[in-house]
Amino acid sequence: MDLILWRHAEAEEAREGQPDARRRLTARGDKQAHEVAKWLRAQLPKKTRILVSPTMRTQQTAHALALPFEVEPKIGVGADAADLLAAAHWPEHSGAVLLVGHQPTLGRLASLLLSGAEADWSFKKGAVWWFSKRSREGRDQTVLRAVINPEMLR
Repeated sequence: MDLILWRHAEAEEAREGQPDARRRLTARGDKQAHEVAKWLRAQLPKKTRILVSPTMRTQQTAHALALPFEVEPKIGVGADAADLLAAAHWPEHSGAVLLVGHQPTLGRLASLLLSGAEADWSFKKGAVWWFSKRSREGRDQTVLRAVINPEMLR
């Protein structure tokens, strides 16, 4: 199974009276989302399941892919690493799953997958971390296949 984590691209700062869930991407964020989406489209397996937080900024980020996706409240703001793993059915799901979500949860999930413990790891806006699960000599392993951020693709 492949588990791909994509943090939403740069969004507007929170404004007084504006619900956090309605924050939109900035012009820079829209560019970031399209740059990363171009790279992802060339890499994603054909039947990748795409789950997106219900916020406006994550949905705008996912729209840059121009692929169908599901809005999944379980991976929204306030979710924890276990919520993301449950939504993705990691590691039981046999295909690829792309989660478009938020910090600090994505960084905590990345640290859990690589180190076995949650920690507050930094996960840049618009970045993708791609993990695979494999078995070697009867032991399951989590492999970090790629880390890409928008600046790397310019």
